[in-house]
Amino acid sequence: MQRGQTSFPVYGQLPDFSLTNQAGSPVSLETLRGNVVIADIIFTRCAGPCPEMTKKLSELQTALPASAPVKLVTLTTDPAFDTPQVLKSYAARFGADSNRWWFLTGTKPQIGNLATNGFKLTAFEVPRSEQSNEFDLFVHSTMFVLLDKQGRLRGALESAAPDWREKAVEGVEALLKEKHP
Repeated sequence: MQRGQTSFPVYGQLPDFSLTNQAGSPVSLETLRGNVVIADIIFTRCAGPCPEMTKKLSELQTALPASAPVKLVTLTTDPAFDTPQVLKSYAARFGADSNRWWFLTGTKPQIGNLATNGFKLTAFEVPRSEQSNEFDLFVHSTMFVLLDKQGRLRGALESAAPDWREKAVEGVEALLKEKHP
């Protein structure tokens, strides 16, 4: 995504899905419609980039107007461990507003489908024989993705980029202004 960019290509449509958020409520493509979405993929036991990515989304949550139709979505790669209760506790550590920021879990196939076919993010398990420590469980993308009000993938931001937040806010503002039939 280029700085000052006001038009975004469409990279794909989110597939229909049904996952569960940290409050135990169902979340689907229909639930997200009408909202601009910033999404990522993490796991709560991560000793690598996940806490930093979550902290950055927390900062973004603060930077965006609370009344704007914007949702933050964090998908877990570790559904066996990351139950709604675990995700709720993790979300609370980062001040997540459960009305604006959903941490989603479900079955491995459901999560894999949404991550790869929808968000275009990679995630895979590290084989036990290759794990360097007990928390070296998954390799996954460190990108944030941007979706429009129709659930279409419109851009990606590298979480380690120094200007990621400014680009995210610009992208959200541009997509909020788009008019669709």
